[in-house]
Amino acid sequence: MVSQPGVAVTMMTTLQNSSLRVSGWLKSSDYRFIDYATQLYLAAVGLLILIFHNAHVSYWYLLIAGHAAVMVAVHSLIRMHTAFPNIRVLAFLRFFYPILLYAFFYEESKILNLMFVDGYLDKFFIQLEERLFGFQPSVRFMEALPYLAASEFFYMSYFSYYIMISGVGLALYLQNKERFFHYISIMSVTFYLCYLTYIFLPVIGPLVFNMPVEAFPDQASLPYYPLEFPQHLTSGPFFQIMKLIYHYFESHGAAFPSSHVAVALCTLYFSWLYLPRIRYLHLGAVILLCLSTVYCRYHYVVDVFAGVAAAALMLPLGEYLYRRIR
Repeated sequence: MVSQPGVAVTMMTTLQNSSLRVSGWLKSSDYRFIDYATQLYLAAVGLLILIFHNAHVSYWYLLIAGHAAVMVAVHSLIRMHTAFPNIRVLAFLRFFYPILLYAFFYEESKILNLMFVDGYLDKFFIQLEERLFGFQPSVRFMEALPYLAASEFFYMSYFSYYIMISGVGLALYLQNKERFFHYISIMSVTFYLCYLTYIFLPVIGPLVFNMPVEAFPDQASLPYYPLEFPQHLTSGPFFQIMKLIYHYFESHGAAFPSSHVAVALCTLYFSWLYLPRIRYLHLGAVILLCLSTVYCRYHYVVDVFAGVAAAALMLPLGEYLYRRIR
């Protein structure tokens, strides 16, 4: 017969071992700045959904469950990569998982951007542009250069945004993994600031001028509505590429600030730091991208200014936090 004290000792030992395993799984000493930032964004937005969800937020409980599941998945990935650092799939996911979440966060902002305001804020922004400039730059710019060659040049410049993100990221990943972590960390917090702003300040952008009335009932009172693109410009290949991208991936209410401008400036910052051979070429591409956001009628000028302000805020703040937490 086993003595009672022996049973108690065995149970205590088992509990202690289980506790050590749980605490080992929960430990966050392997976290880096990007991991803290991502988990904080997931937790903060999940809490906003829990407290402020309304009739515009369908299936809010599934969104909360999704946030919790992603938080657990991110933590598990970090712990598994620490335990098995030589498994290539885990290493790849450890480096690139924030990029895999961008599309989810972006699409989610479309679901949440009427949680705090009752309707898109474009009427205010259109009136603000009129007060600042006396006209709509996003309308007049294309009217001033109604040429297929000019149109394609600006749509190509707008498309270069995707090349900047992937190109700088790939170059840094191949050059130095720590530099890539640095890049992905600062770029991610810049994205997170933009996504969070979209939830509170939903602005469609100049695309509102040619959207169906059912999607934006205030359109009837807007100047320039309905606004058509010059027919001969719509045949260009880059126009069609961007039309396809926006058809499948655009999130209404994600214009202010311009994440294209903010993130493009972030990529420029890192090419200036680590890729000196392309820095001036990259600078020219970013300037053209800023102009193209207005010419192509994706953003108001104030969206561009806000994108510059977002980058000016997040680059030094992100640098400070990155170096402090690292």
